[in-house]
Amino acid sequence: MSPVTSAALRQLPKVSLHDHLDGGLRPQTVIDLCRENGHPLPTKDAEGLQEWIFQQCDAGNLVDYLKPFELTVGAMQTPEQLARVAHEFVLDMALDGVVYAETRWAPELHQQRGLGLSEAVLAVRDGLASGMSEAARLGTPVVARQLLVSMRHREPTVTIAQLTVDHRDDGVAGFDIAGAEEGFPPSRHRESFELLKRNNAHFTIHAGEAFGLPSIWEAVQLCGAERLGHGVRIVEDIDVTGDRPVLGPLAAYVRDRRIALELAPTSNLQTGIAATMAEHPIGLLFDLGFRVTVNCDNRLMSRTTMSDEFAAVAAAFGWGIDDVERCTISAMHSAFWDHQERERIISELVRPAYRLVRDEMGEL
Repeated sequence: MSPVTSAALRQLPKVSLHDHLDGGLRPQTVIDLCRENGHPLPTKDAEGLQEWIFQQCDAGNLVDYLKPFELTVGAMQTPEQLARVAHEFVLDMALDGVVYAETRWAPELHQQRGLGLSEAVLAVRDGLASGMSEAARLGTPVVARQLLVSMRHREPTVTIAQLTVDHRDDGVAGFDIAGAEEGFPPSRHRESFELLKRNNAHFTIHAGEAFGLPSIWEAVQLCGAERLGHGVRIVEDIDVTGDRPVLGPLAAYVRDRRIALELAPTSNLQTGIAATMAEHPIGLLFDLGFRVTVNCDNRLMSRTTMSDEFAAVAAAFGWGIDDVERCTISAMHSAFWDHQERERIISELVRPAYRLVRDEMGEL
């Protein structure tokens, strides 16, 4: 099987489901916008800032990993700033060969200068739209949509869930909860999930990253998550001590119901899920037939791209083009978007591109 490199992967269509808008800013954009807002910076050099953020996030736990977000959130406090970040998000996705992307962010964190919640959502909508228009003009079209996040450690409220419903026609794909996981179970936000279900709205839940099986169980069984943000600790319900892995009841349920795992390998290494890529559970979960998707989580914090993530996983587990295609199609099937449009992207963009590469590599 031919090796899969970042350079080759950049030419292939990819699907990103788990990418935080405030975790993927360009370093120079952070500098520019923090200056506008009078927010202090550790350095005014873009390369130095990238390195500083990466080192801060490389602490081995989720709590420390989240600290640099004070900087990026501080840079996103006006409609113009949100629109710029959203616009650049789309262009960065296009440069990396992504054809469909969902970016998640928490509107409640962007009110330091009096910005209204709906106003913030519309600013991101406009930024995504202008980015999509420019990407299309450049010949690298991308579909980009937003997920609205409620912070799980704050007092539960249905405000952001209702905002998700109200703006479903403004490019809002769905809802999520994020933030410190341990001590703040998904069930605290159960009223929001009930509201979303009553209104036929999509949602994913951060679960199984910094806390284990109880968090995943609540997300799936009490709240009804369609996807799991990370979900990597589902591996704790898999017995690997015998001749072959044996799935526990929760792991089997998640796999058999095809609940997508929004895995972010590099980010998981930074937060202590595994010490090396070769030890990351993604290889086992993929081999056992879970609906594995590969994501960046936070491109700035993890100094990564979708192509880099796939290249790292491929190198660690011997993945070839077929495996990357399988993950890409799984992600597209799991996207919070129109079914016919998802099938169109798979049939018109994904399968032909991967078939062409296999032909060129002599793998058919």
